[in-house]
Amino acid sequence: MMVGAISFLYLLLSPVSPVFAFRLTRTANFARPTALASTVARSDEFSVDNPMKVLIAGAGVGGLSLGCALKKQPGVEVTVLEKTSEFKRFGGPIQLASNALQILKEMDSDIYGQVQAKFTNTGDKTNGIKDGVRDEWYAKFDLGTPAIDRGMPYTGVIDRPDLQEILLEKLQGNVRNGAGVESYERHDGGVKVKMDDGTIVDGDVLIGADGIWSNVRASMRDEPARGDGSGVAYSGYTVFAGELAYDNPTNGEVGYAVYIGPGQYFVITDIGKGNYQWYAFLAREPGSAASEEKPDGNVKYLSDIFEGWSPDVHSILKATQEHEIEQRDLYDRPPSVVKPWIDGPVALLGDSVHAMMPNLGQGGCQAIEDAMVLGEELANVKHRDNIQGALDAYRSRRLVRSAAVQGLSRFASDIIIRGFDTPFKYVDGQFQNFNYAGVVTRMLQPILPIFFSVQFNFLYDGYKNKYGLDLKNGLGLLAIGSVLLIVAAGSVGEVGILGSMGLEGIVGTEGFDAIFASLSDLF
Repeated sequence: MMVGAISFLYLLLSPVSPVFAFRLTRTANFARPTALASTVARSDEFSVDNPMKVLIAGAGVGGLSLGCALKKQPGVEVTVLEKTSEFKRFGGPIQLASNALQILKEMDSDIYGQVQAKFTNTGDKTNGIKDGVRDEWYAKFDLGTPAIDRGMPYTGVIDRPDLQEILLEKLQGNVRNGAGVESYERHDGGVKVKMDDGTIVDGDVLIGADGIWSNVRASMRDEPARGDGSGVAYSGYTVFAGELAYDNPTNGEVGYAVYIGPGQYFVITDIGKGNYQWYAFLAREPGSAASEEKPDGNVKYLSDIFEGWSPDVHSILKATQEHEIEQRDLYDRPPSVVKPWIDGPVALLGDSVHAMMPNLGQGGCQAIEDAMVLGEELANVKHRDNIQGALDAYRSRRLVRSAAVQGLSRFASDIIIRGFDTPFKYVDGQFQNFNYAGVVTRMLQPILPIFFSVQFNFLYDGYKNKYGLDLKNGLGLLAIGSVLLIVAAGSVGEVGILGSMGLEGIVGTEGFDAIFASLSDLF
Protein backbone atom coordinates (compact mmCIF):
# COMPACT_ATOMS: atom_id res chain seq x y z
CA MET A 1 0.00 0.00 0.00
CA MET A 2 2.80 2.44 0.89
CA VAL A 3 4.57 1.55 -2.35
CA GLY A 4 1.46 2.44 -4.32
CA ALA A 5 1.06 5.76 -2.48
CA ILE A 6 4.72 6.69 -2.95
CA SER A 7 4.56 5.84 -6.64
CA PHE A 8 1.43 7.91 -7.18
CA LEU A 9 3.09 10.77 -5.31
CA TYR A 10 5.98 10.49 -7.74
CA LEU A 11 3.64 11.02 -10.68
CA LEU A 12 2.35 14.18 -9.06
CA LEU A 13 5.71 15.58 -8.03
CA SER A 14 7.89 14.64 -11.01
CA PRO A 15 9.79 17.73 -12.12
CA VAL A 16 8.99 18.52 -15.69
CA SER A 17 11.75 20.84 -16.82
CA PRO A 18 13.25 20.07 -20.22
CA VAL A 19 16.58 19.52 -18.44
CA PHE A 20 15.12 16.69 -16.36
CA ALA A 21 13.32 15.20 -19.35
CA PHE A 22 16.53 15.25 -21.38
CA ARG A 23 18.52 13.64 -18.61
CA LEU A 24 16.12 10.72 -18.33
CA THR A 25 16.16 10.26 -22.07
CA ARG A 26 19.94 10.23 -22.22
CA THR A 27 20.57 7.94 -19.27
CA ALA A 28 17.89 5.35 -20.01
CA ASN A 29 19.59 2.26 -21.42
CA PHE A 30 17.83 1.96 -24.77
CA ALA A 31 19.36 1.23 -28.14
CA ARG A 32 18.51 4.04 -30.55
CA PRO A 33 18.34 4.24 -34.33
CA THR A 34 21.74 5.27 -35.60
CA ALA A 35 22.46 8.71 -36.96
CA LEU A 36 23.25 8.84 -40.68
CA ALA A 37 24.82 11.45 -42.88
CA SER A 38 22.19 13.59 -44.58
CA THR A 39 21.95 13.02 -48.33
CA VAL A 40 20.07 16.25 -48.99
CA ALA A 41 21.58 19.61 -48.05
CA ARG A 42 18.95 22.03 -46.78
CA SER A 43 19.12 25.25 -44.88
CA ASP A 44 18.70 24.91 -41.13
CA GLU A 45 16.57 28.06 -41.08
CA PHE A 46 12.87 27.34 -41.61
CA SER A 47 10.65 29.72 -43.54
CA VAL A 48 7.75 29.78 -46.00
CA ASP A 49 10.24 29.11 -48.79
CA ASN A 50 12.07 26.44 -46.78
CA PRO A 51 9.38 24.89 -44.54
CA MET A 52 9.98 22.49 -41.69
CA LYS A 53 8.79 19.10 -42.97
CA VAL A 54 6.74 17.36 -40.29
CA LEU A 55 5.80 13.73 -40.96
CA ILE A 56 2.96 12.23 -38.89
CA ALA A 57 2.67 8.44 -38.80
CA GLY A 58 -1.00 7.50 -38.42
CA ALA A 59 -4.29 9.16 -39.32
CA GLY A 60 -6.12 8.57 -36.07
CA VAL A 61 -7.73 11.30 -33.99
CA GLY A 62 -4.40 12.50 -32.55
CA GLY A 63 -2.46 12.46 -35.81
CA LEU A 64 -5.18 14.26 -37.77
CA SER A 65 -5.69 16.83 -35.00
CA LEU A 66 -1.96 17.60 -35.01
CA GLY A 67 -2.01 17.84 -38.79
CA CYS A 68 -4.83 20.40 -38.65
CA ALA A 69 -3.01 22.42 -35.98
CA LEU A 70 0.24 22.52 -37.99
CA LYS A 71 -1.26 23.11 -41.43
CA LYS A 72 -2.22 26.64 -40.39
CA GLN A 73 1.36 27.48 -39.44
CA PRO A 74 3.51 29.35 -41.98
CA GLY A 75 6.85 27.70 -42.49
CA VAL A 76 5.52 24.20 -41.73
CA GLU A 77 4.82 21.50 -44.31
CA VAL A 78 2.84 18.61 -42.82
CA THR A 79 2.28 15.14 -44.28
CA VAL A 80 0.19 12.45 -42.62
CA LEU A 81 1.34 8.93 -43.52
CA GLU A 82 -1.52 6.40 -43.22
CA LYS A 83 -1.03 2.70 -43.86
CA THR A 84 -4.60 1.96 -45.03
CA SER A 85 -5.02 2.31 -48.78
CA GLU A 86 -8.27 4.26 -48.43
CA PHE A 87 -10.49 5.63 -45.71
CA LYS A 88 -13.72 3.77 -45.05
CA ARG A 89 -16.43 4.42 -42.51
CA PHE A 90 -15.38 2.16 -39.68
CA GLY A 91 -15.69 2.27 -35.91
CA GLY A 92 -18.31 3.32 -33.42
CA PRO A 93 -18.79 6.48 -31.40
CA ILE A 94 -15.97 8.19 -29.55
CA GLN A 95 -16.43 10.30 -26.44
CA LEU A 96 -15.09 13.82 -26.54
CA ALA A 97 -15.04 15.25 -23.04
CA SER A 98 -15.14 18.97 -22.31
CA ASN A 99 -11.34 19.27 -22.20
CA ALA A 100 -10.94 17.94 -25.77
CA LEU A 101 -13.88 19.90 -27.16
CA GLN A 102 -12.52 23.13 -25.72
CA ILE A 103 -9.22 22.49 -27.50
CA LEU A 104 -10.99 21.95 -30.84
CA LYS A 105 -13.01 25.12 -30.24
CA GLU A 106 -9.88 27.19 -29.64
CA MET A 107 -7.83 25.48 -32.35
CA ASP A 108 -10.29 25.83 -35.24
CA SER A 109 -13.82 27.22 -34.92
CA ASP A 110 -14.86 25.65 -38.24
CA ILE A 111 -13.82 22.16 -37.12
CA TYR A 112 -15.58 22.72 -33.80
CA GLY A 113 -18.79 23.84 -35.53
CA GLN A 114 -18.82 20.77 -37.77
CA VAL A 115 -18.22 18.49 -34.78
CA GLN A 116 -21.08 20.08 -32.86
CA ALA A 117 -23.40 19.61 -35.85
CA LYS A 118 -22.95 15.84 -35.54
CA PHE A 119 -22.53 15.70 -31.77
CA THR A 120 -24.74 14.20 -29.06
CA ASN A 121 -24.42 15.78 -25.63
CA THR A 122 -24.31 13.46 -22.64
CA GLY A 123 -22.88 15.91 -20.11
CA ASP A 124 -26.19 17.75 -19.80
CA LYS A 125 -28.01 14.56 -18.77
CA THR A 126 -27.99 12.24 -15.76
CA ASN A 127 -24.87 10.07 -15.69
CA GLY A 128 -23.53 7.70 -13.08
CA ILE A 129 -23.28 4.27 -11.51
CA LYS A 130 -26.26 2.04 -10.77
CA ASP A 131 -26.60 -1.03 -8.59
CA GLY A 132 -26.75 -3.62 -11.34
CA VAL A 133 -28.92 -6.03 -9.36
CA ARG A 134 -31.31 -3.67 -7.56
CA ASP A 135 -31.48 -1.16 -10.43
CA GLU A 136 -30.95 1.77 -8.03
CA TRP A 137 -28.67 4.77 -8.57
CA TYR A 138 -25.51 4.22 -6.55
CA ALA A 139 -23.60 7.42 -7.43
CA LYS A 140 -24.11 10.12 -10.03
CA PHE A 141 -21.52 12.07 -12.02
CA ASP A 142 -22.12 15.77 -12.45
CA LEU A 143 -20.56 16.38 -15.84
CA GLY A 144 -22.54 19.53 -16.50
CA THR A 145 -21.61 21.89 -13.68
CA PRO A 146 -17.80 21.63 -14.10
CA ALA A 147 -18.21 22.47 -17.80
CA ILE A 148 -20.67 25.33 -17.21
CA ASP A 149 -18.48 26.85 -14.49
CA ARG A 150 -15.57 27.02 -16.94
CA GLY A 151 -17.54 28.06 -20.01
CA MET A 152 -16.67 24.78 -21.72
CA PRO A 153 -18.82 22.61 -24.03
CA TYR A 154 -20.69 19.62 -22.64
CA THR A 155 -19.12 16.17 -22.87
CA GLY A 156 -20.70 13.95 -25.50
CA VAL A 157 -20.16 11.52 -28.36
CA ILE A 158 -19.63 11.63 -32.10
CA ASP A 159 -19.25 8.79 -34.59
CA ARG A 160 -15.54 8.23 -35.12
CA PRO A 161 -15.92 8.19 -38.95
CA ASP A 162 -17.71 11.56 -38.79
CA LEU A 163 -14.88 13.07 -36.74
CA GLN A 164 -12.29 11.58 -39.07
CA GLU A 165 -14.06 12.99 -42.16
CA ILE A 166 -14.20 16.47 -40.61
CA LEU A 167 -10.46 16.43 -39.87
CA LEU A 168 -9.56 14.91 -43.24
CA GLU A 169 -11.49 17.64 -45.04
CA LYS A 170 -9.14 20.18 -43.46
CA LEU A 171 -6.11 18.16 -44.52
CA GLN A 172 -6.87 17.67 -48.20
CA GLY A 173 -3.59 17.27 -50.05
CA ASN A 174 -1.65 16.54 -46.87
CA VAL A 175 -2.54 12.87 -46.33
CA ARG A 176 -0.77 10.01 -48.07
CA ASN A 177 -2.62 6.68 -48.02
CA GLY A 178 -1.07 3.24 -48.41
CA ALA A 179 1.98 4.55 -46.55
CA GLY A 180 2.66 2.58 -43.40
CA VAL A 181 5.74 3.56 -41.41
CA GLU A 182 8.03 0.62 -40.70
CA SER A 183 11.00 2.30 -39.00
CA TYR A 184 13.17 5.40 -39.06
CA GLU A 185 16.79 6.50 -38.91
CA ARG A 186 18.08 9.86 -37.78
CA HIS A 187 20.62 11.88 -39.72
CA ASP A 188 22.19 15.27 -39.20
CA GLY A 189 19.57 16.94 -41.36
CA GLY A 190 16.48 15.31 -39.84
CA VAL A 191 15.01 11.83 -40.17
CA LYS A 192 14.65 9.17 -42.86
CA VAL A 193 11.43 7.19 -42.60
CA LYS A 194 11.33 3.72 -44.09
CA MET A 195 7.88 2.80 -45.36
CA ASP A 196 6.46 -0.72 -45.42
CA ASP A 197 6.80 -0.79 -49.22
CA GLY A 198 10.54 -0.12 -48.93
CA THR A 199 10.45 3.52 -50.01
CA ILE A 200 12.13 6.27 -47.99
CA VAL A 201 10.56 9.58 -46.97
CA ASP A 202 12.72 12.43 -45.67
CA GLY A 203 11.53 14.85 -43.01
CA ASP A 204 12.73 17.26 -40.37
CA VAL A 205 10.41 15.88 -37.67
CA LEU A 206 8.60 12.55 -37.29
CA ILE A 207 5.64 12.15 -34.94
CA GLY A 208 4.60 8.59 -34.10
CA ALA A 209 0.79 8.70 -33.85
CA ASP A 210 0.51 5.10 -35.05
CA GLY A 211 -1.40 3.63 -32.12
CA ILE A 212 -0.76 1.11 -29.39
CA TRP A 213 1.17 -1.21 -31.74
CA SER A 214 3.43 1.65 -32.83
CA ASN A 215 6.31 0.93 -35.23
CA VAL A 216 7.77 4.36 -34.47
CA ARG A 217 7.91 3.51 -30.77
CA ALA A 218 9.42 0.10 -31.56
CA SER A 219 12.15 1.74 -33.65
CA MET A 220 12.80 4.41 -31.01
CA ARG A 221 13.14 1.95 -28.13
CA ASP A 222 14.64 -0.96 -30.08
CA GLU A 223 11.82 -3.27 -29.02
CA PRO A 224 9.09 -5.22 -30.83
CA ALA A 225 5.87 -3.41 -31.69
CA ARG A 226 3.81 -6.34 -30.39
CA GLY A 227 4.19 -9.22 -27.98
CA ASP A 228 6.78 -9.82 -25.28
CA GLY A 229 9.08 -6.88 -24.77
CA SER A 230 6.77 -4.36 -26.44
CA GLY A 231 5.55 -2.92 -23.15
CA VAL A 232 1.94 -3.48 -24.21
CA ALA A 233 0.14 -5.61 -21.64
CA TYR A 234 -3.19 -7.38 -21.54
CA SER A 235 -5.39 -5.57 -19.06
CA GLY A 236 -7.10 -8.69 -17.74
CA TYR A 237 -10.43 -7.68 -19.26
CA THR A 238 -12.40 -8.45 -22.38
CA VAL A 239 -15.28 -6.29 -23.55
CA PHE A 240 -18.38 -7.08 -25.57
CA ALA A 241 -19.79 -4.04 -27.39
CA GLY A 242 -23.15 -3.60 -29.08
CA GLU A 243 -24.53 -0.69 -31.11
CA LEU A 244 -28.16 -0.47 -32.21
CA ALA A 245 -31.27 1.61 -32.67
CA TYR A 246 -33.12 1.22 -29.38
CA ASP A 247 -36.32 2.63 -27.92
CA ASN A 248 -34.98 3.39 -24.46
CA PRO A 249 -37.54 4.66 -21.92
CA THR A 250 -34.88 7.02 -20.52
CA ASN A 251 -33.98 8.54 -23.90
CA GLY A 252 -33.12 12.21 -23.46
CA GLU A 253 -32.80 11.87 -19.69
CA VAL A 254 -29.79 9.58 -19.10
CA GLY A 255 -26.48 10.04 -20.89
CA TYR A 256 -24.80 6.89 -19.67
CA ALA A 257 -25.26 4.45 -16.82
CA VAL A 258 -22.68 2.02 -15.43
CA TYR A 259 -24.29 -1.05 -13.83
CA ILE A 260 -22.02 -2.60 -11.18
CA GLY A 261 -22.04 -6.00 -9.59
CA PRO A 262 -19.71 -8.81 -8.51
CA GLY A 263 -16.83 -9.37 -10.94
CA GLN A 264 -18.26 -7.54 -13.94
CA TYR A 265 -20.10 -4.46 -15.09
CA PHE A 266 -22.33 -3.24 -17.91
CA VAL A 267 -22.56 0.22 -19.52
CA ILE A 268 -25.40 1.73 -21.55
CA THR A 269 -24.80 5.06 -23.31
CA ASP A 270 -26.88 7.32 -25.52
CA ILE A 271 -25.09 7.97 -28.84
CA GLY A 272 -27.83 10.08 -30.41
CA LYS A 273 -30.73 9.88 -32.87
CA GLY A 274 -32.34 6.99 -31.03
CA ASN A 275 -29.15 4.90 -31.11
CA TYR A 276 -27.43 3.34 -28.12
CA GLN A 277 -24.21 1.56 -27.39
CA TRP A 278 -23.60 -0.91 -24.60
CA TYR A 279 -20.49 -2.54 -23.18
CA ALA A 280 -20.10 -5.64 -21.03
CA PHE A 281 -16.75 -5.75 -19.22
CA LEU A 282 -15.64 -9.17 -17.96
CA ALA A 283 -12.46 -10.38 -16.26
CA ARG A 284 -11.19 -13.11 -18.61
CA GLU A 285 -7.96 -14.64 -19.87
CA PRO A 286 -6.67 -13.22 -23.17
CA GLY A 287 -8.11 -14.87 -26.25
CA SER A 288 -11.38 -15.81 -24.53
CA ALA A 289 -13.32 -14.91 -27.69
CA ALA A 290 -11.89 -18.04 -29.30
CA SER A 291 -11.53 -20.25 -26.22
CA GLU A 292 -14.99 -19.79 -24.68
CA GLU A 293 -17.75 -21.59 -26.51
CA LYS A 294 -20.97 -19.70 -27.21
CA PRO A 295 -23.14 -22.23 -29.04
CA ASP A 296 -26.27 -20.10 -28.68
CA GLY A 297 -24.59 -16.81 -29.57
CA ASN A 298 -23.35 -13.76 -27.68
CA VAL A 299 -26.79 -12.53 -26.59
CA LYS A 300 -27.64 -15.79 -24.80
CA TYR A 301 -24.11 -16.00 -23.38
CA LEU A 302 -24.28 -12.52 -21.87
CA SER A 303 -27.89 -12.89 -20.73
CA ASP A 304 -26.83 -15.92 -18.69
CA ILE A 305 -23.79 -14.13 -17.25
CA PHE A 306 -25.94 -11.15 -16.19
CA GLU A 307 -28.80 -13.26 -14.91
CA GLY A 308 -30.62 -11.49 -12.07
CA TRP A 309 -29.35 -8.07 -13.11
CA SER A 310 -31.37 -4.95 -13.96
CA PRO A 311 -34.17 -5.24 -16.54
CA ASP A 312 -32.37 -2.41 -18.40
CA VAL A 313 -29.47 -4.77 -19.14
CA HIS A 314 -31.66 -7.60 -20.38
CA SER A 315 -33.94 -5.34 -22.38
CA ILE A 316 -31.12 -3.90 -24.47
CA LEU A 317 -29.46 -7.32 -24.86
CA LYS A 318 -32.75 -8.77 -26.12
CA ALA A 319 -33.04 -5.96 -28.69
CA THR A 320 -29.51 -6.57 -30.00
CA GLN A 321 -28.86 -8.76 -33.02
CA GLU A 322 -25.80 -10.98 -33.20
CA HIS A 323 -24.16 -9.01 -36.02
CA GLU A 324 -24.36 -5.87 -33.87
CA ILE A 325 -22.00 -7.33 -31.23
CA GLU A 326 -18.21 -7.35 -31.23
CA GLN A 327 -15.79 -8.68 -28.64
CA ARG A 328 -12.23 -7.51 -28.11
CA ASP A 329 -9.56 -7.91 -25.47
CA LEU A 330 -8.35 -4.70 -23.85
CA TYR A 331 -4.66 -3.77 -23.82
CA ASP A 332 -2.90 -0.78 -22.30
CA ARG A 333 0.54 0.40 -21.27
CA PRO A 334 2.06 1.54 -17.97
CA PRO A 335 2.97 5.23 -17.92
CA SER A 336 6.17 5.94 -19.89
CA VAL A 337 7.79 7.86 -17.05
CA VAL A 338 11.31 6.55 -17.63
CA LYS A 339 11.16 5.18 -21.17
CA PRO A 340 11.70 7.78 -23.90
CA TRP A 341 8.97 9.80 -25.61
CA ILE A 342 11.45 11.53 -27.89
CA ASP A 343 14.59 10.69 -29.85
CA GLY A 344 16.16 13.71 -31.50
CA PRO A 345 13.60 14.95 -34.04
CA VAL A 346 11.19 12.08 -33.33
CA ALA A 347 8.35 12.08 -30.77
CA LEU A 348 5.42 9.84 -29.79
CA LEU A 349 1.78 10.90 -29.47
CA GLY A 350 -1.44 9.35 -28.19
CA ASP A 351 -1.79 5.58 -27.81
CA SER A 352 1.75 5.00 -29.03
CA VAL A 353 3.03 6.35 -25.70
CA HIS A 354 0.08 6.42 -23.27
CA ALA A 355 -2.58 3.91 -24.37
CA MET A 356 -5.23 3.67 -21.66
CA MET A 357 -8.32 1.79 -20.63
CA PRO A 358 -11.60 3.20 -22.02
CA ASN A 359 -13.35 3.74 -18.69
CA LEU A 360 -12.85 7.52 -18.51
CA GLY A 361 -13.41 8.08 -22.22
CA GLN A 362 -10.12 10.02 -22.29
CA GLY A 363 -8.03 8.08 -24.82
CA GLY A 364 -8.90 10.29 -27.79
CA CYS A 365 -9.10 13.36 -25.56
CA GLN A 366 -5.53 12.92 -24.33
CA ALA A 367 -4.34 12.43 -27.93
CA ILE A 368 -5.99 15.78 -28.78
CA GLU A 369 -4.21 17.38 -25.82
CA ASP A 370 -0.92 15.96 -27.15
CA ALA A 371 -1.71 17.44 -30.56
CA MET A 372 -2.42 20.87 -29.10
CA VAL A 373 0.82 20.98 -27.10
CA LEU A 374 2.93 19.64 -29.98
CA GLY A 375 1.33 22.14 -32.33
CA GLU A 376 2.15 25.01 -29.98
CA GLU A 377 5.75 23.94 -29.46
CA LEU A 378 6.53 23.20 -33.12
CA ALA A 379 4.90 26.46 -34.26
CA ASN A 380 7.70 28.33 -32.49
CA VAL A 381 10.51 26.42 -34.23
CA LYS A 382 12.39 28.63 -36.69
CA HIS A 383 15.69 26.75 -36.81
CA ARG A 384 16.66 23.08 -36.83
CA ASP A 385 18.51 23.55 -33.55
CA ASN A 386 15.18 24.46 -31.88
CA ILE A 387 13.48 21.12 -32.65
CA GLN A 388 15.00 19.19 -29.73
CA GLY A 389 13.97 21.87 -27.24
CA ALA A 390 10.43 21.99 -28.61
CA LEU A 391 9.99 18.22 -28.28
CA ASP A 392 11.56 18.25 -24.81
CA ALA A 393 9.04 20.90 -23.79
CA TYR A 394 6.18 18.82 -25.22
CA ARG A 395 7.20 15.81 -23.15
CA SER A 396 7.64 17.95 -20.06
CA ARG A 397 4.18 19.47 -20.36
CA ARG A 398 2.42 16.16 -21.04
CA LEU A 399 4.29 13.53 -19.03
CA VAL A 400 2.71 13.79 -15.58
CA ARG A 401 -0.83 14.63 -16.70
CA SER A 402 -1.07 11.80 -19.23
CA ALA A 403 0.39 9.33 -16.71
CA ALA A 404 -2.17 10.39 -14.11
CA VAL A 405 -5.05 9.92 -16.57
CA GLN A 406 -3.66 6.50 -17.50
CA GLY A 407 -3.61 5.55 -13.85
CA LEU A 408 -7.14 6.83 -13.27
CA SER A 409 -8.41 4.86 -16.27
CA ARG A 410 -6.92 1.61 -15.01
CA PHE A 411 -8.05 2.41 -11.47
CA ALA A 412 -11.64 2.74 -12.70
CA SER A 413 -11.48 -0.70 -14.33
CA ASP A 414 -9.92 -2.54 -11.42
CA ILE A 415 -11.91 -1.02 -8.60
CA ILE A 416 -15.24 -1.55 -10.38
CA ILE A 417 -14.56 -5.18 -11.33
CA ARG A 418 -12.30 -6.32 -8.49
CA GLY A 419 -13.47 -4.06 -5.69
CA PHE A 420 -17.19 -3.46 -6.27
CA ASP A 421 -20.00 -5.83 -5.44
CA THR A 422 -23.71 -5.45 -4.89
CA PRO A 423 -23.74 -2.90 -2.04
CA PHE A 424 -24.60 -4.12 1.43
CA LYS A 425 -28.11 -3.06 2.44
CA TYR A 426 -30.40 -3.51 5.45
CA VAL A 427 -33.96 -4.13 4.24
CA ASP A 428 -36.99 -5.14 6.32
CA GLY A 429 -34.91 -6.41 9.19
CA GLN A 430 -32.58 -8.42 6.97
CA PHE A 431 -29.00 -7.90 5.84
CA GLN A 432 -28.54 -8.17 2.09
CA ASN A 433 -25.10 -9.05 0.70
CA PHE A 434 -23.50 -8.64 4.10
CA ASN A 435 -19.95 -9.57 3.12
CA TYR A 436 -16.66 -7.74 2.95
CA ALA A 437 -16.99 -6.59 -0.67
CA GLY A 438 -20.60 -5.57 -0.16
CA VAL A 439 -19.74 -3.49 2.91
CA VAL A 440 -16.75 -1.88 1.13
CA THR A 441 -18.94 -0.99 -1.84
CA ARG A 442 -21.41 0.69 0.49
CA MET A 443 -18.59 2.54 2.30
CA LEU A 444 -17.31 3.91 -1.01
CA GLN A 445 -20.70 5.35 -1.95
CA PRO A 446 -20.40 8.75 -0.20
CA ILE A 447 -16.74 9.12 -1.27
CA LEU A 448 -17.21 8.62 -5.01
CA PRO A 449 -19.09 11.87 -5.77
CA ILE A 450 -16.23 13.80 -4.14
CA PHE A 451 -13.71 11.82 -6.16
CA PHE A 452 -15.61 12.47 -9.39
CA SER A 453 -15.71 16.19 -8.65
CA VAL A 454 -11.95 16.34 -8.02
CA GLN A 455 -11.31 14.20 -11.10
CA PHE A 456 -13.30 16.51 -13.39
CA ASN A 457 -11.57 19.56 -11.89
CA PHE A 458 -8.25 17.92 -12.75
CA LEU A 459 -9.31 17.05 -16.31
CA TYR A 460 -10.95 20.39 -17.13
CA ASP A 461 -8.66 22.85 -15.34
CA GLY A 462 -5.47 21.48 -16.83
CA TYR A 463 -6.43 21.05 -20.48
CA LYS A 464 -4.05 23.79 -21.65
CA ASN A 465 -1.10 21.89 -20.17
CA LYS A 466 0.60 25.16 -19.28
CA TYR A 467 2.43 23.46 -16.46
CA GLY A 468 3.63 19.89 -16.27
CA LEU A 469 2.37 19.75 -12.69
CA ASP A 470 -1.17 20.71 -11.62
CA LEU A 471 -0.35 20.83 -7.92
CA LYS A 472 -3.74 22.01 -6.65
CA ASN A 473 -5.90 19.40 -8.39
CA GLY A 474 -3.15 16.78 -8.31
CA LEU A 475 -2.94 16.84 -4.53
CA GLY A 476 -6.73 16.65 -4.35
CA LEU A 477 -6.67 13.53 -6.49
CA LEU A 478 -3.93 12.06 -4.33
CA ALA A 479 -5.86 12.68 -1.12
CA ILE A 480 -9.22 11.30 -2.29
CA GLY A 481 -7.57 8.51 -4.29
CA SER A 482 -5.62 7.41 -1.22
CA VAL A 483 -8.86 7.08 0.76
CA LEU A 484 -10.35 4.94 -2.02
CA LEU A 485 -7.24 2.76 -2.12
CA ILE A 486 -7.28 2.24 1.64
CA VAL A 487 -10.96 1.35 1.72
CA ALA A 488 -10.73 -0.96 -1.29
CA ALA A 489 -7.42 -2.58 -0.32
CA GLY A 490 -8.97 -5.70 1.13
CA SER A 491 -11.03 -6.34 -1.98
CA VAL A 492 -8.48 -5.57 -4.67
CA GLY A 493 -5.21 -6.40 -2.90
CA GLU A 494 -1.92 -4.57 -3.23
CA VAL A 495 -1.00 -6.18 -6.55
CA GLY A 496 -4.36 -5.17 -7.95
CA ILE A 497 -3.98 -1.65 -6.63
CA LEU A 498 -0.55 -1.20 -8.19
CA GLY A 499 -1.90 -2.54 -11.47
CA SER A 500 -4.98 -0.36 -11.30
CA MET A 501 -2.91 2.77 -10.86
CA GLY A 502 -0.76 1.73 -13.81
CA LEU A 503 2.36 1.95 -11.67
CA GLU A 504 3.71 -1.57 -11.65
CA GLY A 505 6.15 -0.54 -14.37
CA ILE A 506 7.84 2.19 -12.32
CA VAL A 507 8.14 0.80 -8.80
CA GLY A 508 11.26 -1.20 -9.51
CA THR A 509 14.85 0.02 -9.30
CA GLU A 510 14.48 2.37 -12.27
CA GLY A 511 11.39 3.92 -10.74
CA PHE A 512 13.00 4.58 -7.37
CA ASP A 513 16.11 5.99 -9.03
CA ALA A 514 13.87 8.41 -10.89
CA ILE A 515 12.05 9.34 -7.68
CA PHE A 516 15.28 10.26 -5.89
CA ALA A 517 16.60 12.09 -8.93
CA SER A 518 13.39 14.07 -9.26
CA LEU A 519 13.33 15.03 -5.60
CA SER A 520 16.92 16.25 -5.78
CA ASP A 521 16.01 18.48 -8.72
CA LEU A 522 13.37 20.21 -6.61
CA PHE A 523 16.00 21.71 -4.33
